[in-house]
Amino acid sequence: MAELKTKVTTQSVEEYLLQIPNETTRKDCQTLCKLMEDMTQAKAKMWGNAIVGVGDYTYSYSTGRTGDWFMMGFSPRKANISLYIMGCNADERLDILPRLGKHTTGKGCIYVKKLSDINMDVLKEMCEISYRNLKK
Repeated sequence: MAELKTKVTTQSVEEYLLQIPNETTRKDCQTLCKLMEDMTQAKAKMWGNAIVGVGDYTYSYSTGRTGDWFMMGFSPRKANISLYIMGCNADERLDILPRLGKHTTGKGCIYVKKLSDINMDVLKEMCEISYRNLKK
């Protein structure tokens, strides 16, 4: 079975965030990091060279295969910030996403240009649901 390519690294999250060239994106990512650390009571870690993940989560498939991942995270990309809110399932997302604000979605993530485009209370709600679901 294929091994995950994206793994925890020793790269400093703080240093990574400080090198983001766009000031708005840099500040937004620092805000996201604090929100997710506060939510999970865990320290953010770098996953690969471009993903900030917060909280530890072990997932398992019906086949018995397991793996380690983060509970929630984000990645500043050139066009947007990718939000990974892993424990907010599809049914819950259908109810919440219309209230989030300006965003697009991918298969497993939510894309936002900047935090001022979205409702931060709704994002916090999504993070709370995700955290609660993954702690079960």
